[in-house]
Amino acid sequence: MLSELSIKNYALIDNLQVQFDSGLTIITGETGAGKSILLGGLGLVLGKRVDFSHINDITKKCIIEAIFDIDGFNLKSFFETNDIDFEINTILRREVLPSGKSRAFINDSPVNLSVLSALGEQLIDVHSQQQTQELTSDDFQFQVLDSLAKNHNSIKTYQQTLKLYSTTQKKLTELINLKSKSQKDTDYNTFLLNELMEVNLHSIDMGSLELEYNSLSNVELIQSELALANQIISSEDLGVASNLLKLKQVFYKLMDISSAYQPFFERIQSASIEINDIFSEIEFEQSKVNANPSRLSEIDNILQRINNLFSKHNVNSVQELIGIQSELESKVDSLASIESSIMLTEKALKSHVKQLDDESLKIREKRKSVISKLVTQLETNLSDLGMSTARFKISLNPSDSFLNNGKDYLEFLFNANKGGQFLPLKKAASGGELSRIMLAIKYIISKYQKLPTIMFDEIDTGLSGEIAHKMGDIMNQMSLSMQVFSITHLPQIAVKGKSHFKVFKKDIGKSTVTSLKKLSKEERLVEIAQMLGGKQVSESAMAHAQQLLN
Repeated sequence: MLSELSIKNYALIDNLQVQFDSGLTIITGETGAGKSILLGGLGLVLGKRVDFSHINDITKKCIIEAIFDIDGFNLKSFFETNDIDFEINTILRREVLPSGKSRAFINDSPVNLSVLSALGEQLIDVHSQQQTQELTSDDFQFQVLDSLAKNHNSIKTYQQTLKLYSTTQKKLTELINLKSKSQKDTDYNTFLLNELMEVNLHSIDMGSLELEYNSLSNVELIQSELALANQIISSEDLGVASNLLKLKQVFYKLMDISSAYQPFFERIQSASIEINDIFSEIEFEQSKVNANPSRLSEIDNILQRINNLFSKHNVNSVQELIGIQSELESKVDSLASIESSIMLTEKALKSHVKQLDDESLKIREKRKSVISKLVTQLETNLSDLGMSTARFKISLNPSDSFLNNGKDYLEFLFNANKGGQFLPLKKAASGGELSRIMLAIKYIISKYQKLPTIMFDEIDTGLSGEIAHKMGDIMNQMSLSMQVFSITHLPQIAVKGKSHFKVFKKDIGKSTVTSLKKLSKEERLVEIAQMLGGKQVSESAMAHAQQLLN
């Protein structure tokens, strides 16, 4: 509840400080006395934009401060989220500096206007005839229905899942676009990869292949040269082996003459053995050298493909090609990874859809269960407010898409007169009727949930007599569970208040200022009498006022 309000240097208010009680508080005053100024100042501390033309003395600071008792409103999470100290008696303060700058504070912590406004919306609900128009909006109508259905927790769960659904859906779209974008590159990369894999690079030894190729390409030459070598070694007269044998015999004879020739003999003998080994190996190599055109063609094909790949990828070694193959494998695998992610995301999306469908069905069933109750209570309350023929027709229609508060469209139709046609509220109800409907709705909601402080700004315009009495009774009933303010010109409503304040103007020197005064019992009697009969208070007006107050 709003427990205290302080306004300095705002419009015609020089310095105002007032304390408020729980229950129903009445604010009265002549037209132009400054009730709108009071609301304007309150609006500033609740986060409204500054109109600098309303600053009285532009050389001085404008300060507006409101103290709220917020015990029982479950607002701790709001304070924690916004890193603000939580206090049961929370202070909202707004300062407008001579420089034109504006500052906002909650419990002395600087905050931006959006935070101040967000908290203000949860603390006080100001209703004027103009703001009553929100009654015609789908959002407000759903709020009414969901209040009775106690759908708060279900809608909160639904909205959390909806957020996950939206995030997942966005992720899926991004993955699909990524897949589409990379598909062409992946197709080309797959082609290159297959081209490399067909060669089986890990089994390629370029040195061995080139050696084998050269051998197979020169079979006749190799055979001819090996035969010549064989002949050079093995010829009977001129062969190396034959001459070494003769040479060995020479030194064998000389060795008998002198031991100095023995080393020569041994060396020639070693050379003879080596030559014989060479001869044997040459013969072996001769046996291996055979023409193999098919193998030559195979090797030629492999070498050509390898060299083409060298040229294509601008590299010089098989190892570099292996590195390129590895990179291509990663790129191709990345598409597979995207496809896997798409599958997982689609699975998650289906899960979210099921959860949303289940939760929205719960919400719908709860809504359906209270529609008849809401219609009955609305029609009963409006009958008390002079609209005995008012009828409502409320229905839910399923939506094909997930909306912010469920999967329903709401049809909230109204018919003010017997035999009339049911139409949407904005087409069927006048301004005065909307005011009464709004009051009836707020009264109903107050029975089902704890509402913030509510302020009715001349919501009773155009009403009088018994209907005004009934409206006052409803406000009084609401005030049993919440703090209610009513700015009114009707004495039938004014007498219902637990406390009564009067807004008035007075001249101080060369200036006119607006003040707010809490009326005593006697002052209140006079104020009610003046509301009944004018400034010249008659005995009958006083008697009537006394009767109303009793």
